[in-house]
Amino acid sequence: MIGKERAFHALLMLSWAILASPPATGADPDPARHARELAHRYIIVDGHIDVPIRHYREEADVGVRLDVGEFDHPRAVEGGLDAPFMSIFTPASLQSKPGESKAFALRLIDYVQAIASRHPSKFMLASSVAHVRAAKEAGKIALLMGMENGSPIEDDVDNVDLFRRKGISYVTLTHSKDNAICDSSYDDARTWKGLSPFGREVVARMNDVGIVVDVSHVSDDTFFQVMELSRAPVFASHSSARRFTPGFERNMSDEMIRRLAEKDGVIMVNFGSSFLDGGFREKSDAARERERELAKESGLEAGSEELRALIRKHRAENPLEVVDVSIVADHIDHVVSLVGVDHVGFGSDFDGVGPTLPRGLEDVSRYPNLIRLLIERGYSDDDIEKMCSGNVLRVMSAVERVAAETRARGG
Repeated sequence: MIGKERAFHALLMLSWAILASPPATGADPDPARHARELAHRYIIVDGHIDVPIRHYREEADVGVRLDVGEFDHPRAVEGGLDAPFMSIFTPASLQSKPGESKAFALRLIDYVQAIASRHPSKFMLASSVAHVRAAKEAGKIALLMGMENGSPIEDDVDNVDLFRRKGISYVTLTHSKDNAICDSSYDDARTWKGLSPFGREVVARMNDVGIVVDVSHVSDDTFFQVMELSRAPVFASHSSARRFTPGFERNMSDEMIRRLAEKDGVIMVNFGSSFLDGGFREKSDAARERERELAKESGLEAGSEELRALIRKHRAENPLEVVDVSIVADHIDHVVSLVGVDHVGFGSDFDGVGPTLPRGLEDVSRYPNLIRLLIERGYSDDDIEKMCSGNVLRVMSAVERVAAETRARGG
């Protein structure tokens, strides 16, 4: 049934484009060439790239071409990426250690700031829509920052203000475990049955200071409570459609996508194969379970180089076949079929999902491959601009307006 639905969505979008769009004048008949042109004409915002956690310890210089990872300046320029959200990720393991989550997040922020300082002609720090547009005009890549896991806020709501001053533009309320703010989609404990009382304070303060509330990773109860509470639109920085991964709460259900759109929000589609295809996810889960068994059977010390080498060998001998870039377009089609083109964007999770990236979306140079498919499915140039950045920048602008109104009232 999913295959039939994908075909229907593609036919629906093509028919809509033929019937509703005026005929193009002077349009490039070569979709691949036109896709490359659009990728460089329009601002591309990516909702989530895990460069800081991947590279800060190794001091990898993303200002030059690297032979590791999925992001660096040369490849970003090739792909037309203008404004990646650098993920300030804090592991859930630090939540029980007072002060460590906050300190860790601040170190990653320092790392992102160092990228811009080291290459001032290539990058600039950004924390607003105006900054993103200024960077595009200047021919630089805008380094936005989103904090993945609200645990660095700890138990002090004033830390929301601190992180905004540090340049944080969104906060993913939690990650893999329930925290002091809310419940996680990955945690069965359901400590708060959604938001905690403190979490409600945090959401309100985020509205006050102009930080976007990111609902990726949160439980369904948390999501719907945020929808009721937030005075500004919210987004999911790197989530996909649960329709394609039944039972995977980390993705968003159709009901959630509709509610997000009612709030004028955006779902930014994750590129990881586990987020895109339920069959791949099942195989991936089975592979991880086998790796746990191998680790136990080996008797090797957890975290040791010997154990890592064993796991690498197992993966090389038992590779998983990733999905094709076309399934990312299928997720976009599905969101559009539910709520229209104004509520979808790109949230790759580059440098976070690694070997599960689809064929054709292996790194930040490959956005034109996705754009080409969208062109071929009948989306207009205006539609594609919305997906690339227009929708996300609209949400950010609305969040900035709510914060400005709060300041004007003396809040």
